[in-house]
Amino acid sequence: MSYPEKPRSNAWFLLPILFGVIGGVIAFFILRHDDPRKAKNCLYLGLAFMVIGIIFNIFIASSIPGLDSGFDVNI
Repeated sequence: MSYPEKPRSNAWFLLPILFGVIGGVIAFFILRHDDPRKAKNCLYLGLAFMVIGIIFNIFIASSIPGLDSGFDVNI
């Protein structure tokens, strides 16, 4: 079944920017019949922000100097 392509607003890109991969998946399923190109781009944007977030978290976690396995806790 072929759906006619309707151009959708660029505001749909805010969903993956704000909510990451979940927002990208939501935007993909809403836009997939009306504007398939924008739907794929929203999904890719959500995935890209997820990867950037993971890399950013790894860099932040590795730069914490006192993060050892013992934590010097006496019980």
